[in-house]
Amino acid sequence: MNCSHYTNSDSEKAILLHSSHRIVNHIRDSLEEKKMCASVFLGIKQAFDKVWHQGLLYKLRKKLPDQIFLILNSYIIDRYFQVKIENTLSQYHPVQAGAPQGSVLGPLLYLIFTAYILTTDDTIIATFADHTATLSSDTNPNRASDKLQLCLNVLQTWLEQWRVKVSNTKATQITFTTNRIVCPQTTIYNKPIPMKSEVTYLGLHLDQRLTWQAH
Repeated sequence: MNCSHYTNSDSEKAILLHSSHRIVNHIRDSLEEKKMCASVFLGIKQAFDKVWHQGLLYKLRKKLPDQIFLILNSYIIDRYFQVKIENTLSQYHPVQAGAPQGSVLGPLLYLIFTAYILTTDDTIIATFADHTATLSSDTNPNRASDKLQLCLNVLQTWLEQWRVKVSNTKATQITFTTNRIVCPQTTIYNKPIPMKSEVTYLGLHLDQRLTWQAH
């Protein structure tokens, strides 16, 4: 399921716009204040397919009235899949993860599952579908990266707790700045995050100086 599926309704478009505006506004404010904005953009691996059912049901039970929870519980559990290769069928197996594909409720259930993601006071996090952006600004590049790394460590704990996996091939670090200095490299799962001068987030092509030339 790609990002174009998520924008079928006005509410989903509003969430996408809010997330992209929040990121761009923070970057612009940092540049105007002569700060360096250390940023990491992550992609969630098989986001919709890997929604942990027990974790999702736990969050639904805590946040929703019992009647609505019971309806959603019956909607999520007791689903089965079967594989067919030519004329041969496999046995039925229970579906233990994933938001139902192609459904109206799928994006909403995923948003609930990823809500209340952990962060720190000195950083901001913006999420939409399988895209997650983490930013930290400071006049000192080392402090900016230190604050960003602390947030990534906290985020990693949350990812492990809720069985969410990051795609290493989609992780990117970029420093938004008006000078040539870049913030030190950060890591996730003890692996350095590749550093680039441009990044794409929710269809926006962002360069280090936010000139919009790449876009």
